[in-house]
Amino acid sequence: MSTPAKPAAAGGAAPVAKKSKLPLLIIVAVVALGGGGAAFWFLRPQAAAADAKPAAAETNTKAAPIYYKFEPAFVVNFGAEGNTRFLQVTLEAMSRDPKVVEEIKNNEPAIRNDLVLLFSAQQYDTLIVAEGKEKLRQQTLETVRKAVSAEGGKAEAVEGVYFTSFVIQ
Repeated sequence: MSTPAKPAAAGGAAPVAKKSKLPLLIIVAVVALGGGGAAFWFLRPQAAAADAKPAAAETNTKAAPIYYKFEPAFVVNFGAEGNTRFLQVTLEAMSRDPKVVEEIKNNEPAIRNDLVLLFSAQQYDTLIVAEGKEKLRQQTLETVRKAVSAEGGKAEAVEGVYFTSFVIQ
């Protein structure tokens, strides 16, 4: 009895079943997502630090300086009798606090009085050298701060005084 021939034996090769590409796609997706996640994880602290720098810089910035100009300029005579000289000084005070600048403005007559007394007590030999001018500037700052403090203000908020004109004759 003869058995019918099997088609596999007749062709010599068995039909090949199609392989699914699904496992390969899953592997590629896992690798891509893992790489993206790793990149996010390692780059995230740098991005956070970059975002934090402007915030830190903003907290360290100072307010803009506000200058108050004493007008008119101070004009005083000074020196020994018979050797009288004149000093003309244009002065500006600087603070970053508008309230302190307002206190200087409101108390200008008292401050001007104290500064006229200070300027008129100077010696010519002292004022003709840079160190003498700087010393006078420091004394002027102390005088303005003292007046602001006497009115209950923050003396340390007066950060500086500047001679914008300084003439000795």
